[in-house]
Amino acid sequence: MFRRAITVAAVGALALGAAACSSSSTHSTSPGKASMPTVSIMVGGIDKQIYLPYQLAQSLGFYKKYGVKVQLSTETNGGVGAEDAMASGQVDMAGAWYIHTIDFQAKGKNVIDVVQLSGAPGEREMCGMKSGVHSAADFKGKTLGVTDLGSGTDELTQFLAAQKGISHSQYHTLAVGAGATAIAAIQRNAAQCVMTTQPTVGALESKNLAYSALDLATTTGATTALGGSWPAAGVLALSSWVNSHQAAVQDVVDALVATMHWIATHSAADIANALPQQFVSNPTITKAQYIAGLTTDKGQFLPDGIMPAGGPKTVYAMEKLIGVDTTKVNLATTFTNSYAIQANKLEGTQVTTSPAGAAG
Repeated sequence: MFRRAITVAAVGALALGAAACSSSSTHSTSPGKASMPTVSIMVGGIDKQIYLPYQLAQSLGFYKKYGVKVQLSTETNGGVGAEDAMASGQVDMAGAWYIHTIDFQAKGKNVIDVVQLSGAPGEREMCGMKSGVHSAADFKGKTLGVTDLGSGTDELTQFLAAQKGISHSQYHTLAVGAGATAIAAIQRNAAQCVMTTQPTVGALESKNLAYSALDLATTTGATTALGGSWPAAGVLALSSWVNSHQAAVQDVVDALVATMHWIATHSAADIANALPQQFVSNPTITKAQYIAGLTTDKGQFLPDGIMPAGGPKTVYAMEKLIGVDTTKVNLATTFTNSYAIQANKLEGTQVTTSPAGAAG
């Protein structure tokens, strides 16, 4: 799904908060907007349910409605990660997990999360019927599938194990990707468990190949397993790029916040009907199974794009526990709620944030 951040030189981000709080954009519905900016966004697996808001905003016409042309792309197995493509300038923004902002800053590069779309990873630890795994305490001696080595699912697996006193040397990690490759790993018993998302979860269950041993897909499940709200999918960009593209950033956030409101007020079936057909019905899953999985896990999506209070601290604590050097990390500069607050005002919704979730 996504990979460790690459090491590159740092850029300043401390001025972002004040600049963002004072920014505003003119939308395509306003006569004063001369042209529509183009923004490229790579998503860490655009057909995964955890990342559906980015494409849904496109399908609903919300990017255009709010005055921005968005070019969506997706990372592929074995290819460059969405967050690395963003950090190296291949794309403007990444649809990826918040944790990358901490990873990048730990290595000297300032990346900021400008809108938060989910409050849980959306993952499940899917274990083969004969695996004997029912909690992280059973990881010892097992081969555990993750999307890629050094990925967020790898970090989550390390954290779950560490909580039970199991070191990384006591289990084996295998890169299995998602979809057909993750399913094949379980079928061949190459991995006893895989950490994966819908629709792969539904496919494994429908084939009676695996069961959900750990729930990181729902807010309640993630809070129980990870010790607090765990912000996952968001929109990440270089702080320097954000500072020089204030209006375009606001347009993107406006469109995505409108999409989150739409998700909150529509059913899983409505969402599935609005997405591309190949996302919801393909060789690994039926549309009915897709809708059933989304109905179960829909609660991971936040209705307003606001960073959950305490969420950054939970992610930070996890990074420290698994050995990431966080001494250079300033959480207040890893995210901002400023754009989402402005977007909610545009939608006629007032939101409040606590000090723990109000950088900017």
